[in-house]
Amino acid sequence: MKSALTLTGLALCLAGAPLAAQGRTPEAVAAAALEAAPVWDGHNDVPIQLRGRYRNVIAGFDFADTSDSGPDAENGRVMHTDLARLRQGKVGAQFWSVYVTADLSEPEAVQAVIEQIDVTRRLVARYPQDLQLALRAADVEAAMRAGRIASLIGMEGGHSIGSSLAVLRQMYALGARYMTLTHSKNTPWADSATDAPQHDGLTDFGKDVVREMNRLGMLVDLSHVSEKTMLDALDVAGAPVIFSHSAARAINGHARNVPDSVLARLPDNGGIVMVVALPGFLSETQRQWYSARQGEQARLQTLWQGQPAAVKNALEQWDAANPSPPATVSDMADHIDHIRAVAGIAHIGVGGDYDGMASGPIGMEDVTGYPALFEELARRGYSQADLEQIASHNMMQVLKTAEQYAASQSGALPIEAPVPDGEAD
Repeated sequence: MKSALTLTGLALCLAGAPLAAQGRTPEAVAAAALEAAPVWDGHNDVPIQLRGRYRNVIAGFDFADTSDSGPDAENGRVMHTDLARLRQGKVGAQFWSVYVTADLSEPEAVQAVIEQIDVTRRLVARYPQDLQLALRAADVEAAMRAGRIASLIGMEGGHSIGSSLAVLRQMYALGARYMTLTHSKNTPWADSATDAPQHDGLTDFGKDVVREMNRLGMLVDLSHVSEKTMLDALDVAGAPVIFSHSAARAINGHARNVPDSVLARLPDNGGIVMVVALPGFLSETQRQWYSARQGEQARLQTLWQGQPAAVKNALEQWDAANPSPPATVSDMADHIDHIRAVAGIAHIGVGGDYDGMASGPIGMEDVTGYPALFEELARRGYSQADLEQIASHNMMQVLKTAEQYAASQSGALPIEAPVPDGEAD
């Protein structure tokens, strides 16, 4: 018995000892964590790449390797994501974003999102050895056990339900498992982070959207919404919320990031911030540079009215003299450090936003970069257990808790809302 107790005590001491004392490098700790708990990424925009590049005709699209897919004509970049690079990045579960622009009218957005759900499901079905559609936490666990990438669907922007709870329910039936309440613009029932406030957060209907999502077991995603919308949603929510791709506003002041007033409430709610890799949301220095560039562009347009060539030439000179400061893996880790300090380790995940931005930070330019992030966290003293939580265990707990809440509401009837006047005739 004494020998067993001694061994147990030794194991506990080693668990809390510095990595060097254990003989484990940060690379080894990160590799072990990602082997035990592959990354569950909260947000990837491959579906909109399929729409923009291929008009959703994917018979000739090779998802095994997109490195030669050619640059996007609008953004001048090749894709960030393919099956080979997802494997290299240790991604084991992925929320595929079925985003469509908030510039569409609501009826157009409803149709477009159904088309995006369709192309996502067709893509997953084409690669059964690598991808597996997941509708519940148990499906994610089964896919990971089988060595496949669990593929879930997330809607980005509440404009895609056409202000209809009936449409929301049908989107859930088609496989959508989260919805971001807004995108870049307000909806008729919720304020966006990047639009002029119109509703002071959520309207009464917006609160019913949250309640109905909770009843269904559909995750409420608060990336892109205003601080007041975040707080209103937390007031109403009976299940954990998520931020599918956001960072900490205390580190980078962008409106898309999560303020401490909200982070402090996550432990009570059980929710999670899946930290984004978008450089402008990570590096405050880069955010300030972008603001200065926008100001210079506005100054030049005023100075050289009706002379676009002069504006272009002068702005190119400004860019040459003022290059954009880089964002790094270390910047991303700083946000994770802050969220841990305010909300706790149980409320952190990752949501890269790959294929929805120009590039990730240096060292994480595409989906292969996740091991570099986890190595940086290990260098900062995060344990293997901590890294496993961040990689996927926390998100698994969020989804299971949301499903448990929905099961507890099985006797509740769907929330009804009348169709608008003039549409009932």
